[in-house]
Amino acid sequence: MEEKLPVNHSTNLFGNRVFQAIIISGLFLQIGIWVRNFAVLLFIMEKTNGDPFAVSLISVAEFAPIFIFSFIGGTFADRWRPKRTMVWCDILSAISVFAVLVTLILGSWHIVFFATLISAILSQFSQPSGMKLFKMHLPEEQMQVGMSVYQTVFAIFMVLGPILGTFAFQAFGISLSIAITGTAFLLSAAALTFLPSDRKMEEENGTTSLLSEMKSGIKYVLGKKELSLLGLCFLAAGLGIGFIQPLSIFLVTEQLGLAKENLQWLLTANGIGMILGGAVVMIFAKTVAPQRLLAFGMVGNAIGFAIMGLSVNLWLTLGAQFLNGLMLPCIQIGINTMILQRTEAAFIGRVNGILSPLFTGAMVLTMSVAGILKEQFSLVAIFEAAAVLFIIGLLFILPLYNLKEETKQEGIELGE
Repeated sequence: MEEKLPVNHSTNLFGNRVFQAIIISGLFLQIGIWVRNFAVLLFIMEKTNGDPFAVSLISVAEFAPIFIFSFIGGTFADRWRPKRTMVWCDILSAISVFAVLVTLILGSWHIVFFATLISAILSQFSQPSGMKLFKMHLPEEQMQVGMSVYQTVFAIFMVLGPILGTFAFQAFGISLSIAITGTAFLLSAAALTFLPSDRKMEEENGTTSLLSEMKSGIKYVLGKKELSLLGLCFLAAGLGIGFIQPLSIFLVTEQLGLAKENLQWLLTANGIGMILGGAVVMIFAKTVAPQRLLAFGMVGNAIGFAIMGLSVNLWLTLGAQFLNGLMLPCIQIGINTMILQRTEAAFIGRVNGILSPLFTGAMVLTMSVAGILKEQFSLVAIFEAAAVLFIIGLLFILPLYNLKEETKQEGIELGE
């Protein structure tokens, strides 16, 4: 097992140097990502007069790397030193963004898709390295609280990100927005330089082939009952969210009989719920087991989806959306904490690289057929089906309740 780095065992999580660097880096990354995403989206819509195919290519650039590079990136993250990997990924993302800026200045706008594609690929190498640093540097008792803060940062940008990105494009245009993105990535890399130096990883990482390490990662997940069950839970949740995500606009126009612009209020209610949910989990993280948190979130989202499907009242639908947002951090934090607790540091990247595509793949699959299903079934039936899928996901994780004491004991052993 790799050498465990010294950690700050004080009760103050925010005094932990590693945690500080990762959170500050995450803030800069979120600024860069949201400015990039919305600037590129609005720019493409402007250039193509809203061509659906061109707009859909942006989603392809965001999601395709998860399928193609997630497992590969996770495997390399297990081989490489995490600090160096994250710093170089941010630097390379910045370089690719500034290269796109140069081509924009020279007059070729089609290259703008690559600003999203390249950094999305690099994030498949960087993100599991961040998880690895959490595992290596944070004491067991701080892990779930740390993950709560980390997810809350993402939740805040779910609300503020679209506003920030839209403002940047409207105020400064595409070129300056891309420059802001590249600068944010560089500032993220600068924040990561304050991480403690990487220690040398196990020498055997350099003597085994990439393919054999990928195989051992799959074997590791299949050999751990709790990780396999988490994967099935991920799958069910992805299928459920994929059904309802493209159809929310029809809840507004058909179910509620309102103008399509009112969708923003549903998204706002969901975003506010996510922020508050992350804050609440942060407060209670030390006293609630992650598997209980995950189950609570699955039940809450199932109830929210069921209400949304049946509701013909705006305020009731807004309340259900708020409930979904409130419960989503329970799912994200519960799953990520369990992965960290139940996975040895040497396998963090590969486990993350296997489980993440399960969720995204399932979501994209049902998103692609949601429109077709809407022609055959009612909105009520589709939203209730999404709720049922979350209940099925809950059934997969119920056996994890019996692992509470085992998890606690293994966490103590891994921390030695």
